[in-house]
Amino acid sequence: MKVAHLTSVHPRFDTRIFRKECLTLHRADYEVSLVVADGHGDAVVEGVNILDVGMVKGGRLRRMTASANSVYERARALGSDLYHLHDPELLPIGLKLKRAGHKVIFDSHEDYPADILTKAYLKPGLRRLVSSGFSVFECYACPKLDYIVAATPAIRAKFEHLGCAVVDINNFPLVAEFDEGISWESKRTHACYVGAMTSIRGVPELVDAMALTDPSITLSLVGEFTEDATAERAKASRGWQRVREHGFLGRKELRATLAHSFAGVVTFLPAPNHVDAQPNKMFEYMAAGVPVIGSHFPLWREILGSNDCGICVDPGNPSEIARAIDMLFHDQERGRSMGERGRAAVLSKYNWERESSKLLELYGAILQR
Repeated sequence: MKVAHLTSVHPRFDTRIFRKECLTLHRADYEVSLVVADGHGDAVVEGVNILDVGMVKGGRLRRMTASANSVYERARALGSDLYHLHDPELLPIGLKLKRAGHKVIFDSHEDYPADILTKAYLKPGLRRLVSSGFSVFECYACPKLDYIVAATPAIRAKFEHLGCAVVDINNFPLVAEFDEGISWESKRTHACYVGAMTSIRGVPELVDAMALTDPSITLSLVGEFTEDATAERAKASRGWQRVREHGFLGRKELRATLAHSFAGVVTFLPAPNHVDAQPNKMFEYMAAGVPVIGSHFPLWREILGSNDCGICVDPGNPSEIARAIDMLFHDQERGRSMGERGRAAVLSKYNWERESSKLLELYGAILQR
């Protein structure tokens, strides 16, 4: 069976799209193509045919139109048995593929109407207008597709309410990536944050917290600032002198950073798209045996509390974040025990190996119709 994954936004080696879904399907003997728009050219990587339509310049609106149309033309020429879409701007081409008689899945990585409400590049009034408009289109388009893949149970519940055929396939870690074994004795004096560095993800408050922690502690920031104002605010903080800014790291370098961290921080602010989110990095911290300092959202308290593998704090309170960092730094035995319990939880339930079986069952069911 020929299947194609389509994205006009994500990089070709996106962890969920390429490392998890495409490679899972290839190993199950599907002929897998991945259509991207990154400008790096065509390639065959680990058995997956990567087809590049080129990077479109000229801003977000042009990318959402010209790039999406280029992805459609390349995808249509493949004649695949099933098309799997990964971006909301590709929903219109998903409807075109359906009208042409193809089977189509939409993979909803986020609750997009809620996510639009957090976009700093849109003025508040425009955010609400765009969010409402997309919500209406989503209600129209998604029930017409063969299936929706939701990245969390909360997103699945939303699409169930819309009357869509939907399954949640959670973005849990690949256990094999973290099988090297973590020695607590190798931990150093740094906590870490991994991910996009934005104001809504609580990065300024986290940097402020560093000015209040034990002076021997440092913070490793792994990722890139995507907002100039956020970068300026963070770097003006008294806590910035205790920060090590790594930028984007490859998977091997990321694992090394986690291996030497005594805590992993994910203190997102309470935006509509965060409260019911399941951040991939939180589970990667757990997979690496690193105790988590997370936001005190009910779902996160349930995950971290029921597995006793982290501490929940008010993400808007630098003093509270600092106290949690200090506690894990000074109570190494508690941190080690939390890390072990978090890793055990990933091995038993929060892992891609369990989720991949849902993906294969879904593909089998759709393609056998």
